[in-house]
Amino acid sequence: MSENTILTNIQNADVYAVAVETPLDAVRVLSTRLGNRVLLKREDLQPIFSFKLRGAYNKLNQLSAESLANGVICSSAGNHAQGLALAASRIDTRAVIVMPETTPSIKVDAVRDLQAEVILHGDNYDEAYAHARKLAAEQQLTFIHPFDDPQVIAGQGTIGVEILAQHSDKIDAIFVPIGGGGLIAGIASYVKETRPEIRIIGVEPEDSAAMQASLAAGTPVTLNHVGIFADGVAVRRVGDETFRLCQKYVDEIITVDTDQICAAVQDIYEDIRSIVEPAGALAVAGIKKYVETSGVSGETLVGINSGANVNFDRLRHIAERAAIGEQREMLLAAEIPEEAGSFLRFSEAIGRRGVTEFNYRYSDTSVARVFVGIQLRGGMIERTEVIEELTTLGYAVVDLSDNEMAKLHIRHMVGGRSAGIENERLFRFEFPERPGALRDFLQAIGTHWNISLFHYRNHGSDYGRILAGIQVPERESAELESHLAELGYPHWEESDNPVYRLFLA
Repeated sequence: MSENTILTNIQNADVYAVAVETPLDAVRVLSTRLGNRVLLKREDLQPIFSFKLRGAYNKLNQLSAESLANGVICSSAGNHAQGLALAASRIDTRAVIVMPETTPSIKVDAVRDLQAEVILHGDNYDEAYAHARKLAAEQQLTFIHPFDDPQVIAGQGTIGVEILAQHSDKIDAIFVPIGGGGLIAGIASYVKETRPEIRIIGVEPEDSAAMQASLAAGTPVTLNHVGIFADGVAVRRVGDETFRLCQKYVDEIITVDTDQICAAVQDIYEDIRSIVEPAGALAVAGIKKYVETSGVSGETLVGINSGANVNFDRLRHIAERAAIGEQREMLLAAEIPEEAGSFLRFSEAIGRRGVTEFNYRYSDTSVARVFVGIQLRGGMIERTEVIEELTTLGYAVVDLSDNEMAKLHIRHMVGGRSAGIENERLFRFEFPERPGALRDFLQAIGTHWNISLFHYRNHGSDYGRILAGIQVPERESAELESHLAELGYPHWEESDNPVYRLFLA
């Protein structure tokens, strides 16, 4: 298809029976931090909280009456499914949606609420796609591709039309999430044919960078594996037509990791109080990385907030990873002497920095190994300083901030049973949360008794919560209880808790 035809298709695309013209919002906090003017195109405000309804509705408008009478079908991880379901309901045609069994429940439920027929099949998009194609042939349904279709691309291109109409002043670059490529192909086609000086920059997850790999190879390639954290862009192979248009119009592709995506989710929330899905935060993650690596300042950078369909239970993981992605937290492992007072000395070595996490379980009589999270204000520079300071003081430390296994698993697994521990009593404590609070707590507990188990995680609340094992000979029990009473910290003994007996004692 010629570029003149694509441009005409975009200009003539009919999407506003289901879509709204979303605002192009300036974001103050992020703009100030980055030293550039950042504008966000708010596709998270669409009726289905995603841009996908544009392309789906535009495609249905091109179908014959006979095709609409037979019905339509698609395969989708969620947002295209919702878009097609809504479009079909407006046109009053049957819609069958095949979704991978791994699709977040919020998207499955949303599609069903739009009266579409949902079929869950396969573990990934490719398996769902193959099944949808099979059903289309068997039932004479029209297959609506989520991205590799000229009319779908044209529908998504209306976002580019709106951006240029909403901001006639200078735009230096537009950052667009890439899955199969329909969104960026549509925006890039219109913008480059209309305002060729504007850079079009695609953003992909590092573990799902199919378009970047395809452009490097000069032809669409199929990835052996894709990560599904940003499920909205988890595509193994981009479209032939989207590849061709990206090859012609896209200036650059940036890849970002999971931590950077999570940090971008937080950035967006703090600026506009919207919680976007991981794929929806790609553009902001790309903007931040672009500014960091290129050093640009004073430019106008537009990001597409492409969707906000995120399962609530994923927010815990996103929040945990965001601090590391923003270089506001570092994780490290350290060896300290297994002796009374060593926790306090190590805490004093960390200084007034906030401790977000402290995990420890007694192992042997000579060396204690601890897993620690430390709040940072100076990013990578301070992270390096912490390692150097602790090493200078004689501590053996390992920076785990970039260790995926540590971040996903080990931080939750430190502990377990330990042989040879005598006279251990288990307590829960609460204390006012503030910088240096952990150090103050350890100073209050004192160095008379050995700490044999310790778990602390800063949850950003008013009170810090600690689980601690303290070795106390029977003859000193009254002295310990008297000391704890004098501290004034709310505390509860958990020595008889069945969970302690099952997993730690």
